[in-house]
This record gives sequence, structure tokens and C-alpha cells, in this order.
Amino acid sequence: MTGRPEAALLPPSLRAWLGLIAALATLTVVALGVLYAGHGTPGTVDARISAAVYGVPPAWHRTALATDFLGEPAGAATLVVATVTGCLLLRRPRAAVLVVVGPGLTVGTTTLLKYVVGRTINGGHLSYPSGHTAFLAAFALVLALLASGRLGLGRTAGTSLVCAAALVGGGAMGWAQVALGAHYPTDVLGGWCTALAVIPATAWLVDRAADRMATWAADRLADAGRREHH
Repeated sequence: MTGRPEAALLPPSLRAWLGLIAALATLTVVALGVLYAGHGTPGTVDARISAAVYGVPPAWHRTALATDFLGEPAGAATLVVATVTGCLLLRRPRAAVLVVVGPGLTVGTTTLLKYVVGRTINGGHLSYPSGHTAFLAAFALVLALLASGRLGLGRTAGTSLVCAAALVGGGAMGWAQVALGAHYPTDVLGGWCTALAVIPATAWLVDRAADRMATWAADRLADAGRREHH
């Protein structure tokens, strides 16, 4: 071990902006959930976007299937295990915890919301919000937070990186879900916003827990040292 404290997952410079984004994302998830609760058909905007995206050429269809695989249990587990291994090799246990807990809580939240909202697609499959989109957006967010901390980015650059990563990850998976007919576009938006709401809060909680554990361990060592001197 290097003896240096591990950098915060959610640096103070990013907390205000990401907190605001998380709050707006939460409101969006709730608003869309209320709007489409119990529905089994697309809205007007859903229908227009789906008509433009669904039925892509074979090459793009294969790309959509490959992207979709990243949100399946096997694909998601591969991404998480590989990233956790890298974090542990770099001696960043706090980051490894976020890689597991962050996307896990995000997907768990979408699963719970699906039963609460009750929106369906393709003959009764619960659809809102999209868990696949939420996972890849959450995973991209976590990677961006880790990179931002590692590079020591300031508020503007760090927030821009995090938002861009979420947009790319969520956008890619969202496109795949709509192109494959697995979700309505508003399901995708709900999944993306779920990740934006859950990941900053999870990173803050992991930081709090890790800091408390570090303080407790330091106090125990100090107590042991005092007892030895006496």
C-alpha cells in the first residue's frame, strides 16, 4: 500500500452540479412514470421516434444486438468484473465498491419502478424505465467519475466529462433498445435519468462510509499506540 488516502469518488468540486442534475433527473423519472403509468401503447413522441429508428439495416441490427448484450447479465457482469479487477490492481478499493454497488442499485431501482409504474410493451413485458439503458449509463457515469478524480479535473471539466459519458453510454444503449423494439423512447429516457439520479448519491454514500471506516481505523491504531506507551 502507498499509505496515501484514496481520492473521493464524488469530489467536492462536482457535488453541487451533479446534485442539481440528480434532482432534475429524479423529477423527470417521476413525471414520466406518472404520465405513462399503466399504459401499454406508445405515446405520440414515442411512436414518431420509434418509426424513425426501428427496423435498421442488418449491419446496424447486429450492432444493436451487440450493444444490447452489454446490458444482459453476462455482458454486464463481464464489464463489472473487468473494471473491479482493474480498480483492485490500482489499489482503489473504494472505486471497486462503486463499480459494483452503483450500477447494481441503479438496475435495482429500475426493476422496482417497473412494478410501480406498470407500463408494458410487446404483449405485457414491463418496460418503464429501461434497465439496460440505466445500466450502461450508470457504468459510464462511474467510469467518468473515477477518471475525473484520477485526473484531478475541476468543476467544469469534471462535470462535462461525467455528463458526456452518461450521454454516450445511455444514448448507445437507448438507441439499441428502440431499434430492437424492446423499449419505447421514453422508457430509455427514464432509464438514463435513473442512472443520473442514483450514481451521484451512491458515490457520496460510499465516500461517507469509507471515510468513517478510515477514521475508525485511525482511532483504533492511535488507541493501540497509546496503550503500548503506557
